[in-house]
Order: sequence, then C-alpha cells, then structure tokens
Amino acid sequence: MKTSRIPNFYKLSIEERLRKVAEFADLSEEEIKAILEKGLPNDIADRMIENVIGTFELPLGIATNFLIDGKEYLIPMAIEEPSVVAAASNAAKMARAKGGFFTDYSGNIMIGQIQVTKLKDPNSARFEVLRHKEEIIEKANEQDPILVNLGGGCKDVEARVINTKLGEMLIVHLLVDVKDAMGANAVNTMAEAVAPLIERITGGKVYLRIISNLAVYRLARAKAIFDKNVIGGEEVVEGIMQAYAFAEADPFRCATHNKGIMNGISAVVIATGNDFRAVEAGAHAYAAIHGYKPLTRYEVNEEGDLVGTIELPMAVGTIGGATKVNPLAKICLKILGVNSAEELARILAAVGLAQNFAALRALATEGIQRGHMELHARNVAIMAGAVGEEIDKVVEILVKERKVRLDRAKEVLEEIRRK
Repeated sequence: MKTSRIPNFYKLSIEERLRKVAEFADLSEEEIKAILEKGLPNDIADRMIENVIGTFELPLGIATNFLIDGKEYLIPMAIEEPSVVAAASNAAKMARAKGGFFTDYSGNIMIGQIQVTKLKDPNSARFEVLRHKEEIIEKANEQDPILVNLGGGCKDVEARVINTKLGEMLIVHLLVDVKDAMGANAVNTMAEAVAPLIERITGGKVYLRIISNLAVYRLARAKAIFDKNVIGGEEVVEGIMQAYAFAEADPFRCATHNKGIMNGISAVVIATGNDFRAVEAGAHAYAAIHGYKPLTRYEVNEEGDLVGTIELPMAVGTIGGATKVNPLAKICLKILGVNSAEELARILAAVGLAQNFAALRALATEGIQRGHMELHARNVAIMAGAVGEEIDKVVEILVKERKVRLDRAKEVLEEIRRK
C-alpha cells in the first residue's frame, strides 16, 4: 500500500530518496535519469523563451506525509529557501492525526476582460451587452470548438460600469470553463474575437482584451484539524491564534503571513511547470479585495484543537504550456499522480495551509530563526569552502554557537583542517 509517510526520509542519500519516490510514483529508469541529469535540455529551453543562453536550476525536493482527501501524496517542490520542504512535511505529519487535509474546489472558470471606452451612456451599453449575451457566447465559443466539445468554453457574460480618472468605462467579463488548462491562451483568443461584436453592440471603443489573474470563480479551499496534543498543547494553540490575530489586524505582518503560504504553493507550481507569477498575483489580489487580509483562517473547536482553513484563486493546469514541454514538469506531475487541474489545485491549497501552519507554529514556539538555522548554516559552510563531512562538522559548531556567519564558518573550517 502506498504511503507518503516515509520516516527518516531526510536522512537518506539523494539516490536513496529518489528510489523511494520512483517506487511510489512508478517512475521509469529514463525518468529517474532525467531527474538526476537536471531534465531540461538546452534545445527545449531555446524553444520555450527568447535569447536563451542556458538553464537556471533550483533544488527539487519532496515533501512527505501528505494525506489529502484520503489519498497519499508525495509533493515535489522547486525552491531555494531553507526549511520550506521540511516545514511542509512536518505540518502534514501533524495533520494526519485528524485525517489529514480536506479540500474543495469551485470549478475551472477563468475571466476574460474586455474594456469598452468612449461611451456616452455606459449603463445603457451594459444592458445591451447582457441582452446580447447568447450572441457573444456563441462568437466566443467559435474560437475553440475542441474546448467546447470537452464540455468547456464560454459559459456566461458579465458586465459592470467602473469609474476611472478618464471617466466611466464598461468592463465585460467572459466566464470561460478552461477545463484542465491554465486557460490564458483560450481566454485571450475569445476576448479578442468578441471585441468587434461588443463594439457594434455598445457603440464604444474596445482597448484591452485580456485574461484576469484574479480568478474568483476558480477557488481552491482546504481544511485541517490540528490536534492540540500533537502540536504541543494549549499554549501552542494560543500562540498560533495570537499570531493569526496579528496578521488579520496588520497588513505589514499579513504580507509576510501570506508570503509564507506562497512559499509552499509557488514551489509546487514551479515544479509542475505552471505560472507561479499568475498564481501569486491572484492570491494577493484576492487577499486585498476587502482590505489586505490573511488567506488562511484559524479557529479553536470544542475539543480545543486548532482548525485551519484556506481559500484562494488557483489558476493552474495539467495540460499546455511548460507542463508538457519541460521534462521535469511532466515527471513532477507524475510523482503527484494528478489527473486534472482540479486535483492539482486542491493539493496546492493543502500545501499552502500546511506551510502557513508550520510557520505560525514556529513563530509561536521557538521562533522562525531556529528552524532556518541549521539549513542556513549548511549554505554558509559550503560558501566557506567546506566539502563532504566537513560541512556537517562546521554546521554543528555554528548552530551550537548560534553564530551562523561566513567569517566564523571560515575560522571553524580552518580549525577542523588543522586537526
């Protein structure tokens, strides 16, 4: 039986860890080799963007222990920041005591915006757009018959009048079910195609025709109950609630609170070849709709356990873009074992909640720096020139002294080499 609960996973060598993951995800020898050999050939990179001179690598780690909607997951994460993978794994382990993470998803609807200007009567124009809704939907769906045949396509039209420094504008929204794609290409094509029709209906002038990354109809949600005895007792629960109240009340703290959520989410988004900038833009915009607020919520239930929830837009896909071009992205999707954009979005919500809980728990107990210290010390030791077993020896001394500095690392390394 597959399980993401792999004790002492971090103690294994890279090759041993990869073998464990390969066994879990049924990776082929070719896929194992692609991971070890860094995965993205220059010829493929040269076709992905302009002016390519090479590729830029990030560490690819695996978060363990994730139980989401009753299913075991190993989570690939591409990130340079120390402690993120370990924190997510530890939070997922704690969540298992009460059944892991439970998720919800609102659907694959993305918004295409058409900006209509130079209107003498914008509210009348809005009425006409809504009166011609079916004609607009038909024109949009002519652009992507394959998507329509799969059950997707433009499903509805919205229109609203906004005030700007240049006067009132009519903003038309196409609501498009993009199925398992992120959807930017399909939505943008539809928005451009209906622009002349909307000009004819309204008598106005269309300028922008583009997708919105504030995907309010594509929300992913997750919930977990953290047993008070598992996470450290009532004092830890109280500390987390105090930290959450701080973030809810203060945008300066809230920015870092939400950044911590995105540490986990963006790492998985990058690993799967999705657009992490779009996901981050949508998340922070959603957090700011009613004044900048945390994307997570925390409560204490009748048993005194901590209940955490998260809700945020999740515009990701499992087809198209780099998800199918980058060999490593394809392998990471295979490790996750996802069959749809919906499943990926649900996983990402769970990862975001786990990451945030881990950060708040660290802040409420020993402080965030202690969790970072050992991993940061390893980077410093390597910068100082330590190799092999020297790295562990330098790290041990730096952490014990609580002096994780490059100058001290060089001194320690010299002392070790003189012995």
